[in-house]
Amino acid sequence: MTGVLLVAVVIAASIAAGIVAEPRLPDGGRGAARVLTRLLLWVLAPFIFFFVVARLELTAGVGVGIVLAYAALAVVTVAAWLVATRWLRLSRPSTGAFVVTVVVANTGYVGLPLTAATLGTGQLGYAITYDAVVNVPMFLLVAMSIGAVMGGTAETASRRDLALALLRNPLLIAVAAGLAAPDALAPDVLLDVAHVLVYAMVPLAFFVVGLSLGAESEAGSLTFPPALTAPVAASLGLRLVAAPLLLLGLSTLASGVPDAYLLQAAMPSGANCVLVAHLYGLDQRLAASAVAWSTMIVLVIAVLASPLL
Repeated sequence: MTGVLLVAVVIAASIAAGIVAEPRLPDGGRGAARVLTRLLLWVLAPFIFFFVVARLELTAGVGVGIVLAYAALAVVTVAAWLVATRWLRLSRPSTGAFVVTVVVANTGYVGLPLTAATLGTGQLGYAITYDAVVNVPMFLLVAMSIGAVMGGTAETASRRDLALALLRNPLLIAVAAGLAAPDALAPDVLLDVAHVLVYAMVPLAFFVVGLSLGAESEAGSLTFPPALTAPVAASLGLRLVAAPLLLLGLSTLASGVPDAYLLQAAMPSGANCVLVAHLYGLDQRLAASAVAWSTMIVLVIAVLASPLL
């Protein structure tokens, strides 16, 4: 329980620190946020991904699990679209935000440390594979395309641009390099460093989240906790219940699907959902509320359930 509780406390403290620091930093902390984001995306995460994946034991279940994960997400995406348009009857920007919060999960900054804390570092490579091979493409190709189609702004991205962004993504490159590298290139000492850095990323990432929340609070657009509206509740049901249960059911069709895949499927809506909403004019309040509520729920459940694991 100690590891999971520590992750939850660090996330909460880092967000609070970002909120407090935002008005005190030059330019509202935007420069600091850019530097930290680049450090995470281009330095720390690729280092972790390469050295952990280089020691990953590949089995048939690893590849089959990826296929099943996409199948589960395809079903949940269609269900989200139907719920938003047929039941909730949301506007186009709200429909787009709703579907994006179901499609994109926080399998990186929440999923990786929770996997290490609950399942052990032996499952970390599988969690990284899920994050890079499933969640990153879902964000760059599916979520961004939904934003371009459903958003209210003129900012759009062609399929070619999205595909290039996917291919140039440092996380996917690091995973591909790690899969091709022999074990000798990932000595134990560097693997241990990578395991430590998984936890080190958490305060940096959520400090950036806190900076963003602090800016929204100053603008008067943030209330906490956000309202638990019907669209937010429906998003939570699809993201936190339907998605993992579907993958769990599909995993019975094949043997050897890593436990980390099932845990990653139950992660909260990713902070990138708010980014997509901002870029394309989707419903930012709906996106931010779904991210906030789903993150709180996952952390509380993780802390309460950790003694049973």
